[in-house]
Amino acid sequence: MFSTITYVRRRQRLADLMPDSLLLFIGNENSPFNYPSNEYRFRQDSTFLYLFGLDTPGLAAIIDTASGLSTLFADDVTMDDIVWTGPMPSADDRAKLAGIDRALPSKSLDDVVARALASGRKVHFVPPYRGETIVRLADLLGLKSAQVVQNASESLIRALVSLRIVKEQCEIDEMERHMAFGYNMHTAAMRLAHEGVSETDIMARVDYEALRGGGVVSFPIICTVNGETLHNHGYIHDLTNGKLLLVDAGCESPNHYATDHTRTTPVGGRFSNRQREIYEIVLAANDAVAKNAAPGVFYRDMHQLACRTIIEGLKAVGIMTGDTDEALQAGAAGLFMPHGIGHNLGLDCHDMENYGENLVGYDEETGPRSSQLGLGSLRMAKRLVAGNVVTDEPGIYFIPELIDRWKAAGHCADFINFRRLESYKDFGGIRIEDDLLITPDGCRIMGEKRIPATPAEVEAEALKGRTEDRDILTQ
Repeated sequence: MFSTITYVRRRQRLADLMPDSLLLFIGNENSPFNYPSNEYRFRQDSTFLYLFGLDTPGLAAIIDTASGLSTLFADDVTMDDIVWTGPMPSADDRAKLAGIDRALPSKSLDDVVARALASGRKVHFVPPYRGETIVRLADLLGLKSAQVVQNASESLIRALVSLRIVKEQCEIDEMERHMAFGYNMHTAAMRLAHEGVSETDIMARVDYEALRGGGVVSFPIICTVNGETLHNHGYIHDLTNGKLLLVDAGCESPNHYATDHTRTTPVGGRFSNRQREIYEIVLAANDAVAKNAAPGVFYRDMHQLACRTIIEGLKAVGIMTGDTDEALQAGAAGLFMPHGIGHNLGLDCHDMENYGENLVGYDEETGPRSSQLGLGSLRMAKRLVAGNVVTDEPGIYFIPELIDRWKAAGHCADFINFRRLESYKDFGGIRIEDDLLITPDGCRIMGEKRIPATPAEVEAEALKGRTEDRDILTQ
């Protein structure tokens, strides 16, 4: 947890944005793996963590901004609990830890909500994403389960987004410290990128480095020689020279703040000329965003800047042709980068995505999302402000099925050299991702050291696995 005053101030700021409102927050429960007492690792709801900091199951809370009273609904542990999990603070002590005014038994929540509804008060809550939370809210509010999500409070979502999207210094410090473990995850993978090593072995090592940081991975690791599949979670291949290993992985700090990086490494430690050409285009797109992202800039414009850089680069190697502005307007870059340039990062890897991407990453200034492939997948389009933390993750992917579809339809044929593109259908994919903190006068890549990114840096790190610590798997 952060300091008690941190959570008190957050709730007060929320109350200022939501006067005369009753705000209900349901924490997460333990989730059974395959029978009730065999549970997944507990992860608290991020909204609950942000406002209350209490990281145990079975909690709920209400903030009544009319009275100024905050209430924790929690039960004291029993002797059976102590036998299995050890001593825990009382409900009152947990309330004090988070600066909450009072604690009531969990069963009291039903009565408190029922009285509020009976008096005609609206109960505000954020969209639930777990089945048990949906059922609990349905019972509390007299709704059918299918009605719960659609009754979530847009005004509460918008208020929380306005708070969480700008990171406090304690959050920045937490993320900054943990970037070192993200560095270790990716450099370990680079050193293992050699013929005969399995994707499973590399994934396991990356996972180990996250555990060493006192947390866990912040999302399922992507570790694949088939990087053209954007979310490839299969670890079934052995590495062979001539392939590219794409690793997209982040770690979650003890306070549950995420890192998120991607690096692409040549198996065997040397890029071929063709691989280097494409890699340098992606790196140029990444660097262009990092040099231009700043307060007042729309992040959607940074997506378009990355696409423009990719178009120009692919024109130079003969894969694209024609006028760059026209190709950009037509969405031709979407064939090669069918995802957005980045997303918000914080307590979640895709920060606040449970609130709905359009409410988090878009507003009246940005207008509606595009329908184009690539730009339409952009999760964060808003005007940047100091304190935003966003990912910068351009990529170029050669997806055979997508290439064949566009070619057959003649889609963007004025801008794509499909004949030359045929020889790239076995290439795979390249992505380079950094985490950017928007500062008052620009932005900076988070972490004391940038994970090796230039071709020379990546090759040097990969070759360490051959010359210095080839036995890294057992270190």
